[in-house]
Amino acid sequence: MFYHAYDSYLENAFPFDELRPLTCDGHDTWGSFSLTLIDALDTLLILGNVSEFQRVVEVLQDSVDFDIDVNASVFETNIRVVGGLLSAHLLSKKAGVEVEAGWPCSGPLLRMAEEAARKLLPAFQTPTGMPYGTVNLLHGVNPGETPVTCTAGIGTFIVEFATLSSLTGDPVFEDVARVALMRLWESRSDIGLVGNHIDVLTGKWVAQDAGIGAGVDSYFEYLVKGAILLQDKKLMAMFLEYNKAIRNYTRFDDWYLWVQMYKGTVSMPVFQSLEAYWPGLQSLIGDIDNAMRTFLNYYTVWKQFGGLPEFYNIPQGYTVEKREGYPLRPELIESAMYLYRATGDPTLLELGRDAVESIKKISKVECGFATVSVCMAPRTGKSLPLLLKSLFKGRALGVLTYQH
Repeated sequence: MFYHAYDSYLENAFPFDELRPLTCDGHDTWGSFSLTLIDALDTLLILGNVSEFQRVVEVLQDSVDFDIDVNASVFETNIRVVGGLLSAHLLSKKAGVEVEAGWPCSGPLLRMAEEAARKLLPAFQTPTGMPYGTVNLLHGVNPGETPVTCTAGIGTFIVEFATLSSLTGDPVFEDVARVALMRLWESRSDIGLVGNHIDVLTGKWVAQDAGIGAGVDSYFEYLVKGAILLQDKKLMAMFLEYNKAIRNYTRFDDWYLWVQMYKGTVSMPVFQSLEAYWPGLQSLIGDIDNAMRTFLNYYTVWKQFGGLPEFYNIPQGYTVEKREGYPLRPELIESAMYLYRATGDPTLLELGRDAVESIKKISKVECGFATVSVCMAPRTGKSLPLLLKSLFKGRALGVLTYQH
């Protein structure tokens, strides 16, 4: 499956960022970095393809330029470019790649990661220390740039930036990431919750919905993973305080809803596919029972549709209009991996099997794997994939397109 997508990208989309699998061409999405190659570096090492890894490293060194007049997402550039380069750099020796003298504090991928991260630093130059969401890689923050940034876009730097500071000896990266985390912590409501979007100039909340999903998700994830990586008790204590508030105000029957951050009243009774990382995060702090109960809720949705719709209305038990798509997000599979590692429960392997079967049967196209549209059948209240299931003896778990 990996090489089907990877080879199709090389044949049809390189040097663009991403492959468009339905039209068999490429387009730039996050800054013109040949991003799929950066994303694939650590996977090539995990699969044992050292020769292709070395070839791609040379290609990236020759072709990727961060001195370009492009407005880039600070969040995405960090997690995908800086994070992808650092992951591959740190895995390279274990995979049998010949490394530079002085590794891990030296190497071509580390130098590229540092160059990319320095391009992001101007975004953190705000009165609060919380970063803008977008930065121009050549000119810094545009004068008319909006100061409103999502919570995840502020609190998702400590893993990559602290790693970069450790490897380069320059504390600036870890310092700005910690300041941003602290400003968010200080901005939480009296009941211990954070909202969805905040003004990084004034520190005032613009969107006051509190939850664990889109716009907030990786802030919590990075508090835990940053605490584990750095053995930082303060980061873990911050998360555990948030966890209490989340359980007190947003959890209902092992689902997590969206609530007003100051009052705790329900604002959106939906499950978002991005929330599926949460059981894995719970397993990392040893909360296995709660993790399993929530995971089973999410897995039920997967079984219903053959994938996770972006939004799922919990009381009504079906997708939310215009949020039916499944863009092959890995969060639920990641949670299954963490839970299996923690418990050894073989039933968790069922999701792995289901995921592979679903993606192969409903997403695989000639030039890669396509986003799935999970639609509802008219009037019946049942999902179209379930109706199709009997026709195809259980093999059809979803559809690419459906028109009434």
